[in-house]
Amino acid sequence: MTTVPAADAYPAPPEHPERPGSEPASGWTPDRIPPWPGWTAPAALLAGFAAALVLALVIGGVGAIFGADLGDPPASVSILSVIAQDVALVGAALLFARMVAYPRPGQFGLRLPASLKWAALYVAGGYVAFILFSYAWLSAIGQGDTKDKIVEDLGAKGSTVALVAVTFVVTVCAPLAEEFLFRGYFFGALRKNGFWFAALFTGLAFGTVHVFGSPIAFIVPLAALGAGLCFIREKTNSLYPGIALHCLNNSIAMCSSEHWSWQVPVVLILAPAAIFLLLRLALRLWPRPAGPATAGAPTG
Repeated sequence: MTTVPAADAYPAPPEHPERPGSEPASGWTPDRIPPWPGWTAPAALLAGFAAALVLALVIGGVGAIFGADLGDPPASVSILSVIAQDVALVGAALLFARMVAYPRPGQFGLRLPASLKWAALYVAGGYVAFILFSYAWLSAIGQGDTKDKIVEDLGAKGSTVALVAVTFVVTVCAPLAEEFLFRGYFFGALRKNGFWFAALFTGLAFGTVHVFGSPIAFIVPLAALGAGLCFIREKTNSLYPGIALHCLNNSIAMCSSEHWSWQVPVVLILAPAAIFLLLRLALRLWPRPAGPATAGAPTG
């Protein structure tokens, strides 16, 4: 019988248990991951976006060779650049994590929550809270009709293939990459300074980086969502519920912005299924340490 992706691909050292249910029910504790320095949280974020910029320039250059207008890039160039950005964010988290210890899935929260029932409740409650807060905030500032225009921004209007690709990027790639970096690494590196400091700083960073791709009115609700996802990460000791909530929010937002009808259940089913499969593949392909002597040991 197929199950949710395993907590970790390999047995964890006794001092860093990572298997499902090995942590106390109270949730995340700072001693369960390597001592990632706090300064590496913003450093990883900046490095990720710097790498994304370089990759976007390379993709744009290749597109120009084939006749693409970089002043108004085609959907293919824009979508590939966004995918490259997501890959760069994940790569930055892994790179900075490796500065301290060999990165393992459980260190980033890629483990089953102790209680699937409570995880589901946190996802449902978190989404309702986010919607209510967003509605109150947008109404208070007179921006209640503000819509996300990512489809137009990526040049996907009028092309079914491009629209499907944008939907995949928004509902699958973004939840995976952003949760891995922000709640998996960024929050983990700051958590030893206290939960509220780590959650608020992570939420602020999460909201700020969306200033280039979302209406400015959404920044405060997104910052609140970022902090709320840290709370869920803390309580469930798992990254999976946050990924699920992120996917749910992006899927409904995407469907709403395009005024879809029958496509809604399709997206709500296929997006989490794609995330499930990608997580299973990632955990299967996660490189093993060279040997017992190097597993979890600091690297130079």
